[in-house]
Amino acid sequence: MKKIITIAGSNSQKSINKSLLTYTHNLLENVEIISIDLNDYVLPIYGIDFESENGIPTAIKRLDKLFDTADGFIISLAEHNGSYAAVFKNTIDWLSRLNMKIWRERPMLLMATSPGGRGGSTVLQSASTYFPFMGASITDTFSLPSFYENFNNGEISDENLKKDLQTKATKFQTKIKAGNHQFQV
Repeated sequence: MKKIITIAGSNSQKSINKSLLTYTHNLLENVEIISIDLNDYVLPIYGIDFESENGIPTAIKRLDKLFDTADGFIISLAEHNGSYAAVFKNTIDWLSRLNMKIWRERPMLLMATSPGGRGGSTVLQSASTYFPFMGASITDTFSLPSFYENFNNGEISDENLKKDLQTKATKFQTKIKAGNHQFQV
């Protein structure tokens, strides 16, 4: 069974990105989902001085080993002031100290949502440009705008958005099954 790691780029206990991830992984069939909660990886702010004095945190070493087991990733990013949430950026900064290709050249479905009408599109654009340098083989991106209007009772309520995500999730799963990790949007 293929293993998919999901990460909401947020440390909010009520993260709307976690809700979107849960909905999305339920669109997939015959996969093992490994949900990463960034709250389980409490880390110091990355800095070369800290790393020189203390080394790589054990939590990052565990997370890095877990990433080795993934056949693919589904990431849903929170947007804070047009960029990544600090907790997510700090985690990938630490991970890059062990392996610059943190995403292992594996398929990735990259998503974002927000309460606003742009649906995290700024952070999504940034990640789409940056993540391939870190080893992401992005199969597609998906933005869910106006989360509280378009997501109700645990699912996307807008039919066009629902169909769009289903198509992208199916494409992602096809790439996972094929094992072909060398592609880009």
